[in-house]
Amino acid sequence: RALEVISSETDFIQSELYKNSIKFSKRNSGILYYDCTNYFFEIEQEHGLKQYGYSKEHKPNPIVQMGLFMDGDGIPLAFGISKGNTNEQLTLRPLEQKILDDFKLSKFVVCTDAGLASNDNRVFNDQGQRAFITTQSVKKLKKHLKAWALSNEGWHLSCDNKLYDISVIDEEKFIDKTFFKEVWIKEDGLEQKLIVTYSIKYRDYQRKIRNSQIDRAVKVIETNPSKLKKSHQNDFKRFIEKTSVTTDGEVAEKDLYSLDLEVIANEEAYDGFYAVCTNLEDEAAEIIKVNHRRWEIEECFRIMKSEFKARPVYLTRDDRIEAHFTTCFLAMVLYRYLEKRLDSKFTCSEIVRGLRDMDFYEIPGEGYIPTYTRTDFTDALHEAFGFRTDFQIIKNNQMKKIFKDTKR
Repeated sequence: RALEVISSETDFIQSELYKNSIKFSKRNSGILYYDCTNYFFEIEQEHGLKQYGYSKEHKPNPIVQMGLFMDGDGIPLAFGISKGNTNEQLTLRPLEQKILDDFKLSKFVVCTDAGLASNDNRVFNDQGQRAFITTQSVKKLKKHLKAWALSNEGWHLSCDNKLYDISVIDEEKFIDKTFFKEVWIKEDGLEQKLIVTYSIKYRDYQRKIRNSQIDRAVKVIETNPSKLKKSHQNDFKRFIEKTSVTTDGEVAEKDLYSLDLEVIANEEAYDGFYAVCTNLEDEAAEIIKVNHRRWEIEECFRIMKSEFKARPVYLTRDDRIEAHFTTCFLAMVLYRYLEKRLDSKFTCSEIVRGLRDMDFYEIPGEGYIPTYTRTDFTDALHEAFGFRTDFQIIKNNQMKKIFKDTKR
């Protein structure tokens, strides 16, 4: 019964949570990160919010889509639920408008990934006191900008004013450095700064991942090519080329499989490069630093899906589905605050498992005997919040005092 009430008041809950959180802790609302994910249902019939769309987990089930805003300190700010077949680029502006209206925020920078980087969204955040930082695919740049971005010359480091040629640098010396170049561009009436970075460590990481995929491709070709099907964008099968020939070299039904060296070479050309676009005039190093924190919103989604078991969703009505994700959102906010209160010393699984294991045996009229094992986590929890429950017995009046203190 409560789900219906929660659903009808979800916007109010989110805005009040933000107002109350300011009393508890200062919010870094100058930087807002936005991303989307989706959650699947163990059903096959589409209805309401549950629609077939692109599943990020490649599940053949109807999904709903969640858009999430996170502040600059990693604390979730607001969320919205939309149909599973909605283009995720269209989800940003409605939720951001709620923040403008309900949260009374007007000055902030929105940071998104390339999938949400439509020109309309950039223009929307090029108004008033708002700004944007968004990932830009180097592969999708116009020809002249791509040539400039991939050129070996004209690179900078934030620590000096020299110009570097990345084809002749000492890789051991600069293994931990990030080179960058920047240029202002104007397209479709929008003026923005394109910042391209190059990192030897990022290049090596990309090559390691690709080499692993190539090994898998070779193994499939040699052992069981019949398993090969159409691949998606990041599938190792994209490196496999199929040729249908006869012994005379004519087109026939027989299929030959081999590594597509041209595809591999084309991908290698982009190793180590990364780009963002922004309408801010700040230093490139600061823009890059802000953009690097996008991993935290991805982690929020991962925690909700795994530790909080937000999926699959076992609800049918749209209002109850929205209420389900409201409770997940509230849990995520509380978890992030707890994580920071514990100085980020523990993993999510350690915190969640530690809380779930803190059971007690009640002795009527006497008190409570802890049945959990004392650990570094329980010690840190008690120290951070100023109470202890790991005594031989906790009297009723002591436990009541702990409950009373939590309501302050």
